[in-house]
Amino acid sequence: MSATKRNVKKSSAHIYDTFIVGAGISGIAAAVKLREAGLHDFKIIERAARVGGTWRENTYPGCGCDVPSSLYSYSFFLSSKWSRLFAKQPEILSYLEEVSDALQVTPLIDFNTSLESATWDESRHVWVLVTNQGEFLARSVVFATGPITESKTPALPGLETFTGEMFHSASWNHDYDLAGKRVAVIGTGASAIQFVPEIQPKVKSLLVFQRTAPWVLPKPDMPLGDSAKQLIERLPVIQQGWRKAVASSLNAVNFGLRNPAVLKPISTAAKQLLKLQIKDPDLRRAVTPDFTLGCKRILFANNYYPALQAPNTRLIPHGLVAVEGNTVTAANGERHEVDVIIWGTGFEVSHPPIGRRVINANGERLSDLWVSGSPEAYLGATLANTPNAFLVLGPNVLVYDSFIGLAEAQLGYIVDGIKQIKTRGIRKLTIKPSVLKAHNEKVQKHLQGTVFNSGGCRSYYLDQNGRNFAAWPWSLATLRKRLSAFHLEDYDVVYEEAKQALSAEVA
Repeated sequence: MSATKRNVKKSSAHIYDTFIVGAGISGIAAAVKLREAGLHDFKIIERAARVGGTWRENTYPGCGCDVPSSLYSYSFFLSSKWSRLFAKQPEILSYLEEVSDALQVTPLIDFNTSLESATWDESRHVWVLVTNQGEFLARSVVFATGPITESKTPALPGLETFTGEMFHSASWNHDYDLAGKRVAVIGTGASAIQFVPEIQPKVKSLLVFQRTAPWVLPKPDMPLGDSAKQLIERLPVIQQGWRKAVASSLNAVNFGLRNPAVLKPISTAAKQLLKLQIKDPDLRRAVTPDFTLGCKRILFANNYYPALQAPNTRLIPHGLVAVEGNTVTAANGERHEVDVIIWGTGFEVSHPPIGRRVINANGERLSDLWVSGSPEAYLGATLANTPNAFLVLGPNVLVYDSFIGLAEAQLGYIVDGIKQIKTRGIRKLTIKPSVLKAHNEKVQKHLQGTVFNSGGCRSYYLDQNGRNFAAWPWSLATLRKRLSAFHLEDYDVVYEEAKQALSAEVA
């Protein structure tokens, strides 16, 4: 049955003011911000058994953040417990659980509850949310499912014939012992450069398949001892100063990404540093990027290049193209027999995964619209023909910064919108097509000069149409200013009074 023909099941259930899908970084913050605004009639669902989102799912060895811990934390819940300048996954997950528990968000969450579909019911001006635990109704919905949720594994010829162990970095098999095994790692993205150094000492041999050499810069990481943590706890001003210093540094990076010429000296220095880091000229040539710094995600590591030079490691500067039994074949024709394939191939981020479950006011599934077109949103938060719905970290809001900071900025805007729906008696609120069109035309125009579009690479920021669906072309300060207030004039609005008046006329 097509989405347009779908009959929405009537329900007499309580109609929530707001429904939050997901209890990761964004979902936790959404609950906190709603309560701060005096809005308490909301429901949160989470498909897993605990909070944490991507930091719950990704448990591969070495998993950590490439934004300093001081900034990778909520502004409303600073922590003095970080053991390193750049926190590792277990610590970040623990922090998110602590926040959720301390601010009493956890008791509000329906765990093990996954969204199957979200359909706008025009007759009642409500969202009908079908889950594996039943049906819910809500006046508004916040999709806090994040862009890094569904792993991507390429469909290669013969993959079904492989008889060894195989898993994605996002679904790491901790029960499988890699000791003494011949391992093939596919991909050299953010996850791979973290887990490759961790598994290299354990395995018999390690083949690293690299389609495109990434920019890998030194990571200014260091442990924070008990004395440092105690000082930070006693003097919160240190934590605030630390956050401001990191934010200033990231602002400088973002300026360079918008003005690629500024990054040329850094690129030159990074290439010179490679001469010190890698002695073998062939390997050095293979890991030297052929695109402008920042075009693809900048990676940070101190142990990746040493791992590539270990006696049991070999970099294959080509992608994997086929599998035949336990033999893997590279694009240059090289064939190697392996016991294990580990996919470091990232996530399906070209379209927000939630789109497959959302049916808009026209009866269209968002993912179907995005197959032929490209995802668009207004300030990454509201979508065409999708009333009373908000997406956190949606299209074209990504800057090089903390996802937590971005989510907080967006949620200020989103909660303002939800509060106006509640207090002004708004039944239906939809972004105006003209506003959406003008916004995205301007975004795409200004992206042309950024490194993402002009840096000579094919990154995950570009979708199948070659359109940059992810990046924000201006500063974070500009984004925060745009998100500082929810302007009703940008939206087509249907008020409660209008509906009542219409009913009276019909009667």
